[in-house]
Amino acid sequence: MSQWVVLVGRLSDLDNGATPHKVMTVRDYLARPGLFRGQRPKIINLSRSYAYQSRAYYGSLLAEARGHRIIPSVETMIDLSEKKLYDNALPELDAALAKALEKGERPTSPIRIYFGYTDDPRLERFAKLVFDWFRAPALEVHLDGAEAAERPAPAASARRTGIQAPHDGRAKIRRIGFAAPAKLDAVETGRLLAAMERYTAREWRAAKAKTPAKYAFATLYDPNETLPPSSVDTLKHWARTAARLGVDVEPITRRDLPRLANFDALFIRETTSISNHTYRFARRAMQEGMPVIDDPISMIRCTNKVYCNELMAANGVATPPSVMIGGKEDFQKAADELGFPMVLKIPDGSFSRGVKKLDDMAGLVRLATAWLEDSDLLIAQKFMPTKFDWRIGVLGGEPLFAVQYLMAGEHWQIINHETGGRPMEGGFRPFALGEVPPHVLDAGLRGARCIGDGLYGVDLKETDDGVFLIEVNDNPNLEHGVEDYAEKDEVWTRLTRWFIDRIER
Repeated sequence: MSQWVVLVGRLSDLDNGATPHKVMTVRDYLARPGLFRGQRPKIINLSRSYAYQSRAYYGSLLAEARGHRIIPSVETMIDLSEKKLYDNALPELDAALAKALEKGERPTSPIRIYFGYTDDPRLERFAKLVFDWFRAPALEVHLDGAEAAERPAPAASARRTGIQAPHDGRAKIRRIGFAAPAKLDAVETGRLLAAMERYTAREWRAAKAKTPAKYAFATLYDPNETLPPSSVDTLKHWARTAARLGVDVEPITRRDLPRLANFDALFIRETTSISNHTYRFARRAMQEGMPVIDDPISMIRCTNKVYCNELMAANGVATPPSVMIGGKEDFQKAADELGFPMVLKIPDGSFSRGVKKLDDMAGLVRLATAWLEDSDLLIAQKFMPTKFDWRIGVLGGEPLFAVQYLMAGEHWQIINHETGGRPMEGGFRPFALGEVPPHVLDAGLRGARCIGDGLYGVDLKETDDGVFLIEVNDNPNLEHGVEDYAEKDEVWTRLTRWFIDRIER
């Protein structure tokens, strides 16, 4: 039987005697990566807040890296962070709510849903539907309109029935958010624990995917981006290749989200971020049953260097010696274990941004203190100077291209953002896949397969001590005349067929 573990912000948030499951703080879970080695626990994150890059966020993120099953996932945390990220769910949920209340009274707002259960029997099916969309231990559904009186403070909720006087207007959802378990009163906490007991007695279920039917691909791009992963000319070249396979490729921009469902597949060619529209496009594509590169799970996993570092360690893929920094108490540990110079990284930097080389303790203290204002965790790594980085392109778990990116002139990275003007890039050396050293190719494939089945660019450093994975890019450069220089149009043909194969499954 699988082991259940409950994560809390503070041990005082949940009485150990209230549940048969192991209870531990998120901080302890983060600090002990080998605690459940050889096991695959199911984890319930009952933190006080699920804010981006909080400890709760990292608890769920690193649970996935460690092969543990977690609720809520980082994906759910991001979805509920802004209404525009879950707008597409509201029509279905509003319809289900209206059906449940056809002949009854309007419920008190917010409606609290614990693991898919609610105390109002009329809303049983509605609550399960909300939980199917947003798998989280405790949710609050707020209704709109002045008529929807808000639920009283927790201390008084036990004295209320949860039902208001009859109302002629139709209840609609104003917003959906997390309910903080630590802030619930005794009655609500009892309902939460009862729902958790029922939930943990069931098997974990995954949602079913939809299958689209047409052959038109959308390519999301930003005509004004300074360092796009593919130029407009490159995308035109792909469109010509795809046309020979009976596929129409149409460029779209961030304004085209409402018509995304008109396409069968989505290829994102903007620099991705889970905090901007690229993530919303990826999520919408998945909800429509469309194959997508980059998929939202790959975005979450690749964007965060802390997650990737733990994931690779868990799967035996060599990475530079690293120290996770969560506060000033970790500064000396990083200095002792890594020495100087060292590299400090913001978890979700891209294109060499948010990556700095530090030469001494004073620099570490100054920069890490500033960056910890925005992120609860940073990662420090041993400095490994090389003249180039390998980039192994991987598609569907198989090698797609190989290239060496040379360091920018008089700089230690392939892109120098400190020029005072336009970023300066180093040169490149393309390689046919058959010419790549087998141990380099193997490291790239193993790293990409840890992430998923999409398109990835795996950055590696080849040293006298071996090959070390630096990062896995979910949105790798794919430029005509560079990444496809050696393998030619086979790169674009295989990319097109990757989408077609998934449409026809």
